[in-house]
Amino acid sequence: MHNTNAATPALPEIGLARFGQFRPRRLLLVAALVALAVAPGELGALTRSLMQDAFVQVSAFVAATLLLFYGLEKLFRFDMGVAMGKARGMQVPIAALLGATPGCGGAVVVVAAYASGKVSFGAVVATLTATMGDAAFLLIATRPDAALVLLPIQFTAGILTGWLIDRFVTSDYRPKGGACELAPRIGKTRLRDYVYLAAAIPGLIVGAAQIGAIEINHVLGMPVTWFALAGVFTGLAIWAASPVNAMTNATDGPVTRMAEETAFISVWVIIAYLAYDYAAAYAGLDLKAMFASIAPVLPLIAAAIGFVPGCGPQVLVATLYVNGAIPFSALMANAISNDGDALFPAIALAPRAAIMATVFSTIPALIVAYSFYFFAPGFLN
Repeated sequence: MHNTNAATPALPEIGLARFGQFRPRRLLLVAALVALAVAPGELGALTRSLMQDAFVQVSAFVAATLLLFYGLEKLFRFDMGVAMGKARGMQVPIAALLGATPGCGGAVVVVAAYASGKVSFGAVVATLTATMGDAAFLLIATRPDAALVLLPIQFTAGILTGWLIDRFVTSDYRPKGGACELAPRIGKTRLRDYVYLAAAIPGLIVGAAQIGAIEINHVLGMPVTWFALAGVFTGLAIWAASPVNAMTNATDGPVTRMAEETAFISVWVIIAYLAYDYAAAYAGLDLKAMFASIAPVLPLIAAAIGFVPGCGPQVLVATLYVNGAIPFSALMANAISNDGDALFPAIALAPRAAIMATVFSTIPALIVAYSFYFFAPGFLN
């Protein structure tokens, strides 16, 4: 979750007037999603239902996690980069732990610390190996049993890989010239940030109830569909006008950072949900049968998808797993191989390190994935 224009100086603070300055490409996508949602008949009904599911099953949990993380960070004013620089032998385990944290914020901290000379290259490899990016939120919300297995394995693989890298790789991939500003500052918390939070709170209640197999149709007398779609459309508006590409500036308020980053993640989750169900409902595709015919190479394909920067493709892979289209081994390959949105700032701050770290993280991805494929083929499928 990070700004791709890392070398660009920070923009001035952006207030409510910025809300009208939509980004054309994003606005086109938002317009298409809104058109699908308001379409008559089965198409509109299916789209709204999937958007509601995406909001209460994933977005609300993402919002709660980010608000907790950024709130604590703001409260204690703790600089993890400096702490890691003093940790010496514990740098790699700490980096892996930050990477294993859902989302991309922890991995970004490690990448920035490496670019400024605070941590080793092994720490970068450890955090990128351990991170699943934003796809972790989707997995935790929909398949917590799989997340309880996958995330600790990634964490362990990250530590071992990072230690091996520090032991045997002597090349210095650190860039010359130091770090730079990663995201523009928004400034004062905006009305739309509070609106998004207001929709996420009942969404979290409904999502938590669904995990416990409890169906809730109304919260405070309001139908779930109403506040879920209000949250979805508010998030789409925030994303369409956002001055950042994913990750927010650390100086912004927790509610603003939560709204901006959750909106970014939610767009990809909605697209993944729609793509899967549209393929089944309107294209007649049986993705499970299709992928079963190429099962031996699925972990390799999933690992290759991990090379793609950003969380969109990785969220789609997780969605395929949640819907039973691909095995756990393929999910494992993608989760260990992919770097999520953390790869964007890594490329901007330390391009050689980003490329080499991605290559190195693919090795444990294939080893662990094919171990599951051959020795536990039906595990968590």
